[in-house]
Amino acid sequence: MRALVALEDGLVLEGRSFGSKGERTGEVVFNTSMTGYQEILTDPSYKGQIVTMTYPHIGNYGVNEEDFESIQPHVEGFVVKEYCARPSNWRSARPLGDFLEAYGIVGIEGVDTRCITRRLRTVGAQRGIVTTEKISEKAAVEKAQHSEGMVGRELVQFVTCKEPYQWRRQSYDIEARGDGKPWGGQEPLPWGESPGRDVDPGLELAPVSRSALPLRVVAIDCGIKHNILRRLEAYGASVTVVPASWPADRILEHDPDGIVISNGPGDPEAVTYTIQTTSKLIGKRPIFGICLGHQLVALALGGKTYKLRFGHHGANQPVKDLTTGKVQITAQNHGFAVDMESLQGKGMVLTHVNLNDGTAEGMEHVELPLFSVQYHPEASPGPHDADYLFGKFIRQIMQFKGIHAEARRP
Repeated sequence: MRALVALEDGLVLEGRSFGSKGERTGEVVFNTSMTGYQEILTDPSYKGQIVTMTYPHIGNYGVNEEDFESIQPHVEGFVVKEYCARPSNWRSARPLGDFLEAYGIVGIEGVDTRCITRRLRTVGAQRGIVTTEKISEKAAVEKAQHSEGMVGRELVQFVTCKEPYQWRRQSYDIEARGDGKPWGGQEPLPWGESPGRDVDPGLELAPVSRSALPLRVVAIDCGIKHNILRRLEAYGASVTVVPASWPADRILEHDPDGIVISNGPGDPEAVTYTIQTTSKLIGKRPIFGICLGHQLVALALGGKTYKLRFGHHGANQPVKDLTTGKVQITAQNHGFAVDMESLQGKGMVLTHVNLNDGTAEGMEHVELPLFSVQYHPEASPGPHDADYLFGKFIRQIMQFKGIHAEARRP
């Protein structure tokens, strides 16, 4: 079936539908990951966005039951160069197109994704539309131009959990999310730990008494990815996930040892309730901010954020750790960044910088147990270079609690 993708500046490309039929608008972005399309589709940070994959061949390993980063996809549309309708992989449960159709996601193949990427890199991320409806190219562009932009848009409310829940290693409470079941209404699938990954083999926490573990961590769900929860658990934390709207006093009633502020979609300045909560939690417990959480920490301290030209979306972003001089290849997904100059005098120092454009990628407080990064240390998809940050968070919690813990390498 004929399908169109159109940008607000007038670019229109015709392709073929391979997912659900219909029409969706959103901010068009490109992702440079070569694999991991299932994790990208189910990352809540993509709410409100149409994702274009730069890697040309998508769908060759299908969709499986383990690699979800939330219980359902959140993208508005999915654009690829070539869709593989016959996947070949022992873990595949069904083709990607069937998965998109089950969740009402419009997928388009057969378009020049390099053209879209070059356009976005030149003029910046744009509003766009993907449609299988019989409309003219002019009408498609007009709909894109009249669609809602990302600046000022509060999308966390659509992806946060409705009620608190306890993360469990081998299962996930679907009802806690309050928004349906996997596979378009079929029975829930088992959500298991990804095979082959545990605590960084080069990092040991010693000595720690068994009575001190597990540590209690509260994760503020702004659109949290499952692998953040898996990694926290792997490092010895018992994690309770709470809605982004929960106030600070209600979170502190759980008496957490540490607090994680998660990734999520939309404009960070619009998430006023979590900004207020974060400002009241700073200094009360060790805090680790990830992606949107990094931006919310900056805003809670009185800083500012700004919209990037086309954002960072992919699993190959080079980041320099200014404290060690080492370079990490990181997974990222964000369209806003922290203005470090706005944090002068707030006690925050820059710890990581993006080597592509010089934007702030990490910061830490000089006195309080507080640090954050703009990228995704849990990856999924992506390299594991930044996994050590979970170990840093756990050590910070132990130090805050007065438990002696040292990192040593064998």
